[in-house]
Amino acid sequence: MSRRGFGRTWWGRAWVQALEGRAKLDPNRLPRGRTYARKGLVSALEVSAGEIRAQVRGSRPVPYRVTIRTHRFTTAQWDTLLATLGRQAGYTAALLDGELPPEVAETARAAGADLLPGPGDLKPRCSCPDFADPCKHSAAACYLVADEVDGDPFVLFLLRGKDRAELLGDLRARRRRPTRPELPKPAEQGIAPADAFAREPADPPALPPPPAAPGRPADVSPPPATGLRREALAALATDAAARAWRLLTTGEAEPDLSVDEDLVRRAATALHDGTIAALAAGAGMSTRELTRWAIAWREAGRGGFAALRETWQPPPGAFYAVIAELDESGLPGETRIWRNRLTRGALQLRLGRDGRWYRFTRRFQDWLPDGPGAAQPLDLL
Repeated sequence: MSRRGFGRTWWGRAWVQALEGRAKLDPNRLPRGRTYARKGLVSALEVSAGEIRAQVRGSRPVPYRVTIRTHRFTTAQWDTLLATLGRQAGYTAALLDGELPPEVAETARAAGADLLPGPGDLKPRCSCPDFADPCKHSAAACYLVADEVDGDPFVLFLLRGKDRAELLGDLRARRRRPTRPELPKPAEQGIAPADAFAREPADPPALPPPPAAPGRPADVSPPPATGLRREALAALATDAAARAWRLLTTGEAEPDLSVDEDLVRRAATALHDGTIAALAAGAGMSTRELTRWAIAWREAGRGGFAALRETWQPPPGAFYAVIAELDESGLPGETRIWRNRLTRGALQLRLGRDGRWYRFTRRFQDWLPDGPGAAQPLDLL
């Protein structure tokens, strides 16, 4: 029986990740709250402007009453956020069509109006006698909010104080508002400097549309003294053009990569186009080893690739919870721990230096990750 997860959509997963990371809630209560949510102990969940209410069954016959107040944006924050979103024509059009692009999260955060919870944004209260922040009942309700966000990502705006209708009404009003007031014609003798500086500058001209596809490099041979082959230079130029095109069309800059990480990023693509043997030869390594790297990058990204190669000593007690869960699951085999790796039968969990857990399985007579990492090891079982 598969374990009940939280966050089926991009926005739902973003809520859970913020809850478990940036919100700075009690890490000892979150796993117990997640268990309560999975067992269906939360009922009567309601989300309104700046508030979450729920009832959670506990050890007493009468369910506990949970109220979680969220930080509501100030008028200044709303003005800044709406003005920022309004400057992106694509965002405005998508929002008015009832869609919420994932890129809005980073745009809102950069504007100082983060839609996802950060430190101090969630203020839980519960009728139980536990004074933790949050208690396990409040934590359970927080996890169930991910389901609400899955169904309607505009719930994130509601938790900040505006429902969908009010938000879209504000956006439409801004679109109808004239961008610049009509300026009086200057007198023939000129215009005073103070009046000139008071004028609102004209809108910059619109950028031309991006190309439909990345450009292709010219087919030229490098100078002999460089030692580069024409095919290798063409491959590097094609890759650079594709990355530049993605930056132009999505606005998302790729992270700085080490030499090995950039090699394995290209190798993950070479798995599909049949050029990985040539890439491995150019890098001075075996095709088998580069294929291992490429599979790890493709399945689990930068963190999974690091977990494939690195071993380190995590703090004591890092494996206690997952060992207990493995024992309860009935998974056969003996549990073995070596540094940051826990192995049981055909399953291995590795704790990366990034604080995330990665699941490895045996493939091609080697341990390889089979999916992205998770903040909680129990979510990988």
